[in-house]
Amino acid sequence: MKRMDQHGTERVWKVGELAAEAGLTVRTLHHYDRIGLVQPAGRTGTGHRLYTAGDVERLYQVLALRQLGLGLDQITNLLAGTVAMTQVLSAHRDFLAAQLAATQELHALVAALAATAESRPDASADRFLELIRRTVMVDDTFKEYFTEGQLTQLAQRREDLGEQQIRQAEAEWSVLIPKVDAAIAAGMDPASPEAQQMAAQWMELLEGFHGGDADLRDSLYRMQAGEADRIESEFCGPSPAQIEFITAANAARR
Repeated sequence: MKRMDQHGTERVWKVGELAAEAGLTVRTLHHYDRIGLVQPAGRTGTGHRLYTAGDVERLYQVLALRQLGLGLDQITNLLAGTVAMTQVLSAHRDFLAAQLAATQELHALVAALAATAESRPDASADRFLELIRRTVMVDDTFKEYFTEGQLTQLAQRREDLGEQQIRQAEAEWSVLIPKVDAAIAAGMDPASPEAQQMAAQWMELLEGFHGGDADLRDSLYRMQAGEADRIESEFCGPSPAQIEFITAANAARR
């Protein structure tokens, strides 16, 4: 629909007028003109831009798409008809989903650091920077199963336990896993007192890792299920048979 002025002729906008009406800067409209996104239908004798109602309608289409977060290249292709709306919106939806996930992970990291800062108000800034450094340098496999906030919890837990206690736990694992292997090879009944004792020690060592946090425990179990072969071959971790034996022995304890 054409917009008429008070004399009944089709209205035109100078660049400054349109910028003020649309809430933009003149510089933005100049840029849209240069890249061919919104070009004025005419110019004055002195070269000043003049926009018609059709130009204004196109500008508001651009602004509506910008509100969705689309880039200028995407909008140009969309309005030119070279790509389908469904294609552009689907791709942008996936981008926003990834961006949202990253923001949620960052929120979890900041929340975990804030909780640590509140519990230790005297801690230095250098200490927190070191904690962040340890968190972001964790193996990529861990990052697939643990949130940034959980990784911060683990880094903090490692610091709280201290290297000596961690080495002791590693030594206990190195004795317990072969012991469970031998029990399986000997055909030991998982319900036997010996098996239940091994299960109790196993669960205690696991709790040393997750500290009783149910979410950390679940993430650990997901990683174990998804990376069983790698954990066993690269880190001498428990095999599926060992976990099955311990699970049965632990069930017999209840």
